[in-house]
Parts: sequence; structure tokens; C-alpha cells
Amino acid sequence: MYAALRAIPIPDDGLERLFHAASLLREHRGDGHIAALMIEGVGGLEAHVLLALDMDMPADQFGRIHHLPAEQLATVIDGMRDRGLIGDDGWLSESGRGVKQRVEAFTDDLAAKPYESLEPDELDELEAALEPLAALLRAAQE
Repeated sequence: MYAALRAIPIPDDGLERLFHAASLLREHRGDGHIAALMIEGVGGLEAHVLLALDMDMPADQFGRIHHLPAEQLATVIDGMRDRGLIGDDGWLSESGRGVKQRVEAFTDDLAAKPYESLEPDELDELEAALEPLAALLRAAQE
């Protein structure tokens, strides 16, 4: 998705430029996350199960996959249990937590690359400029 967005001309309008830049960063991170999942051998539905269980939520109640037929979800969970990612209790095993942690750490490492081109004062300026927006977004989620 990042590469596809790169093909779109950068808008002239300030707000549109900000939206475009944020979309680029979001998709860059997303592409890295998919790569991290692939490295760990985690498929799409499995990624949702990992996230749900990591949030202490039963997979069949997780919004992104709760609509799946019970048999399909059970097959995914059974496969993850067979690989040692889920324990007999239905929750993430130590191995499953390790996979989740490695995926997140690698995703974070890959997502940091665009920011490494900024000087420390430029990074501080960016953070200061975005903090009010971040605060508004956090408040809207409450």
C-alpha cells in the first residue's frame, strides 16, 4: 500500500498534504507489520486471534473476526494450538506471547526508519506539532 500511495502526487493544500503524509506513514507501518507477521509464519486470521488473545479477549468475541463461522475460527485456533501458540486453556502460550512480542518489536523497528532521517530538533518539532492533535484523538476515544 505504501508503494501505491507513493505513486499519488503530493497535494498542494496543507491539510491534504498532512493527510497524504499520515497515510504514507500508516501504510509504511502496515506493510512492515505484514512482513513481520510473515516472518513469524502468522496468517491474516491468526494475526487477529493473536491480537484478541493478547488483549485478554476471547477470539470469538473480537470484532474483526467474531462474524466468522464458528467452525472456521475453531480451525484457525486449533492450528495455532497445534503450533504451540495457544495453550490448552485457549489463551496465548509463552510461545504465542513471544511471537506477538517479536512481531510488534520488528514492526516498530521497521516503522522507525522514516523518522531516522530527521535531526533531533526536527523530531522534537514534529512531536510538538502533533501532540495537540494526538490529545484530541485520545479524548475522542474516551
